[in-house]
Amino acid sequence: MDTILSKYANLLVKYCLELKRGDQLFVQTTTLAEPLVREVYRAATRAGAHMEVNMEFREQSRIFFEEAKGEQLKRVSPFYKRAVEKFDAYLYIRAPFNLMENQNVDSKKVKIKKDAHASVSKTYFKRTGTRDLRRNLCQYPTMAAAQNAGMSLEEYENFVFGACHLFKDDPKAEWLKVRKFQKKIVDVLNKREKVQYKGDGIDISFSTKGRTWINSDGQTNMPSGEVYTSPVENSVNGVVNFSYPAVYMGHEVEGVTLWVKDGLIEKWEAKRGQAFLNKIFKMKGTRNFGEAAIGTNYNINKFTKNILFDEKIGGTIHMAIGQSYGQCGGKNVSPIHWDMIGNMKNGGEIFADDEKIYDSGKFLFM
Repeated sequence: MDTILSKYANLLVKYCLELKRGDQLFVQTTTLAEPLVREVYRAATRAGAHMEVNMEFREQSRIFFEEAKGEQLKRVSPFYKRAVEKFDAYLYIRAPFNLMENQNVDSKKVKIKKDAHASVSKTYFKRTGTRDLRRNLCQYPTMAAAQNAGMSLEEYENFVFGACHLFKDDPKAEWLKVRKFQKKIVDVLNKREKVQYKGDGIDISFSTKGRTWINSDGQTNMPSGEVYTSPVENSVNGVVNFSYPAVYMGHEVEGVTLWVKDGLIEKWEAKRGQAFLNKIFKMKGTRNFGEAAIGTNYNINKFTKNILFDEKIGGTIHMAIGQSYGQCGGKNVSPIHWDMIGNMKNGGEIFADDEKIYDSGKFLFM
């Protein structure tokens, strides 16, 4: 474990965050991730960087929403605000105690807190979009995450570390191979203006004119393995069924189908979780799409109810309702960015400017 965590920390510090002497790094996680935090601290210090840590304790968030009132809900941590505005790098290590901790908190209080963070969130998206703030989101294996994935803790550790290529002699070299592989994909897509996804319950098209497809090669998310863009907002038309469960804020919604006309989601259905879906679609910007993407990580072959991994499953597509990516040219604004995933392995096709470039989970030009 020590060797794996050392390799993990070095990958995060040297490849993902590219820390150099004098850089300021802010790390946010829970106390469960302390073993990895120690190794990140060691690697960051060796690189000459300055590291600050915020480690949440069990049920801290739930206690806050249960007890906080008035100005407490509107307060933005001055340290977090400074980190977002001034620091060079930001590492968020997912290490949950309980994934359902906030499922029953007061949604009105959550909205007050989100609204209070609107300005700093805008800065966060702007700086991370240009890598002025070098951000990475990663996972530390915990029992809660393992149980959610339907695995033992040991199985889940192997799953997480394998998805990050940490069992390889040189993980960084493996991610550079991913970068090279995906560059071929974005080079093709960035020369086209219209994309169509077709599959079981899927026939949806959108324009990418003036938009950019991004090669997600592990620097922003670890693990990664996807290419993504923000479609032209009013260009999305058709129907899309998401065959995998869609999970957001501890709520699981199954069998989601969306009908779209000129960018607006006009109708929606879910086999389970319809009430929660209805609630989300009342929020600003959620009836438009902020992202369209293709998963390319074939080492991730199991659905784990964790979007950090699931959206990268090789042979899938995903689309996100809500907030767009500024680095792609997206313009939709929303407090929500919810990825929903569809399987393309069984006859799914992708067309770019009416040319078939993808069949049953594989690109035809690779």
